[in-house]
Amino acid sequence: MIKVGLIGCGFMGGMHAACYAALEELGVKVVAVADVRPEFAQKLANGAEIYATGMELIEKADVDTVDICLPTHLHTAHAVAAMKAGKNVFVEKPVCFNDDEMDLLLKTEKETGAKVQVGQVVRLFNEYAWLKKVVDSGEYGKVVHGEFRRLSNLPTWAWENWLHQPEKSGGVAVDMHVHDVDYVRYIMGEPDTVKAHAYRDADGVIQQINATYGYGKDVCIALEAGWNYPADFPFTADWRVMFEKATVVLSGGVVTVYPVEGGSFNPEIAAEFEGTNDIGGNVSSLGGYYNELKYFVEGLQGKNDMSIAPISDAIESVKLAKREIEAAGGLIVK
Repeated sequence: MIKVGLIGCGFMGGMHAACYAALEELGVKVVAVADVRPEFAQKLANGAEIYATGMELIEKADVDTVDICLPTHLHTAHAVAAMKAGKNVFVEKPVCFNDDEMDLLLKTEKETGAKVQVGQVVRLFNEYAWLKKVVDSGEYGKVVHGEFRRLSNLPTWAWENWLHQPEKSGGVAVDMHVHDVDYVRYIMGEPDTVKAHAYRDADGVIQQINATYGYGKDVCIALEAGWNYPADFPFTADWRVMFEKATVVLSGGVVTVYPVEGGSFNPEIAAEFEGTNDIGGNVSSLGGYYNELKYFVEGLQGKNDMSIAPISDAIESVKLAKREIEAAGGLIVK
């Protein structure tokens, strides 16, 4: 039995708790939870031991694995402490924000030999996993152009409004946009050039960012993210990728292939896991979160090599998002 200690019992912690409950037949169970807000920990405990802080859980709980669903600026300290305590670690994205934290995480992982996965969940959503296979196989030739969008109303559920403190979260350009930044790196590699423009609020904080990545002289990928839309604006995540022989589109949760010779069709893609989440936020189904934690659990059991979302890759994706911020003029401009 893999015994998990879940640190952070807010929106994403609730998502992870629901996934682990759905995965219990694999031999995994949340046996300890921690949150500085007792009522949140109590809500998720379901018989698990409750600790007042994440550090107390790491020190005292009988667990072999720690799942960190804390604000970004708290990831590194808890991940390092868990690895040094001999635990394997799942840590939410973005893995960290500051360069010195990146170095410390990599150093600690190497020294301890801990197994670590980062929550770059988009890599494990079925539609995105399908696109990765299409790119790698060359089925439709080389990528010519692509566009990835991720739009949201203002996220107001964060503890003490930490998401809107850019020194803690990196703002939309790191916290939310990193999903598509990471995925484009995953399928295309590091870009040769990065250009970016941003819309900022009255305090000079980025609320929307548009970037273009250049690959060679004639391949361009465009990325757009924004989280300052009206409250009733629907969460949107979609993409369009043009290949030499076809264009593929994700829109409204449906993938469509448009071959150059005509005859569009919807490829067979497995449906996402249908478990639901009532914690809040902008996600209504366990979907890819179930996939990523199933992959993590099976990796700990030696059933896969845990190569899909390693800590080293997650760090490079944050670095790329920071390149965008720099190209757009900086994190905060007044």
